[in-house]
Amino acid sequence: MTIDEFKNADLRVGEITAAEPVEGSEKLLKLKVDLGEEEPRQILSGIAKHYAPGDLVGKKVVIIANLEPRMLMGHESRGMLLAAHGADEAPILLLPAGDVPPGAKIS
Repeated sequence: MTIDEFKNADLRVGEITAAEPVEGSEKLLKLKVDLGEEEPRQILSGIAKHYAPGDLVGKKVVIIANLEPRMLMGHESRGMLLAAHGADEAPILLLPAGDVPPGAKIS
């Protein structure tokens, strides 16, 4: 990957405003994420085994905002949360260290 290819990824801070399990899935959570846009985005993430929905509301996370929308179990997802994998391969969400507004661009 070149630096120019990396620069094409639109990384932004988003604040999770709602979270709920996806019916019929053990892994997926349906999130509403405020990116400073007119409406929150719906993003589906396979983190349900590691994060309770109530613990996510109010958290600021890092997302990739310019991915093509994707359908997962009949729901549209318009972005992807970024996470690292811990020693046991559990996802660890990337969180900003300071107070930044929803929609802040990461460069």
